[in-house]
Amino acid sequence: MRIITVCLGNICRSPAAEAVLRRALAREDLTHDVTDNSAGDRGVEVASAGTADYHVGERPHQLTIEVGEQLGYEFTTRGAQLTSEDLATADLLLVMDESNRANALALAADDAQRAKVRLLGEFASDADTAGVREVPDPWGHPREQFEAMYRQIEDAVPGVVAFVRQTLRSRGT
Repeated sequence: MRIITVCLGNICRSPAAEAVLRRALAREDLTHDVTDNSAGDRGVEVASAGTADYHVGERPHQLTIEVGEQLGYEFTTRGAQLTSEDLATADLLLVMDESNRANALALAADDAQRAKVRLLGEFASDADTAGVREVPDPWGHPREQFEAMYRQIEDAVPGVVAFVRQTLRSRGT
C-alpha cells in the first residue's frame, strides 16, 4: 500500500504528516523498506508531496524539523511535487486542506483516482462530532502554529492507521 501526504509546498504539513504516519505505522509493524522487493504488499510505503513546485528538492521547514525532532520524529525526504503518476500509483492521498484537495483532484484521470484523495481531517478523533477540519498552513507563522499542526496531525494519524489496517486485512495482506 502506498500513501502520499500532500500540502502546498511540501515543507511543513505534508512532511510532518509523513513523519508522524511513518512512526505510527512502524509501531504497528505495518511498514516495509521500499527498496526491499521481498516485502511485496505486506507493508505500507509513505511519501509526501506538494501541489506546487516551490520547494522541490528542499528539506522541510526549519520549524517542521525542530518541533518534529523534539517529538521524536525523523525526516529523510526532500520536497517533491505531486504528479498524475502519483495518483495512478498511490492507494491513498491525504491532503491537508480543500485547496490541496482541489489541486490533487485536478490531476486525477478518473473516479477511481479521485476516490483516493481524502482530507487528513476525515480521520481525526472528533471528525464525526466536530466535522472535518483542515490542517492550517503554519508557514510564516510562529512556532506555536507548528506545535498546533503536530497536535492536529497526531490526533488524525490513529484513524489513518486503523483505516490502513482494515484495508490491508480486506486485501488479505
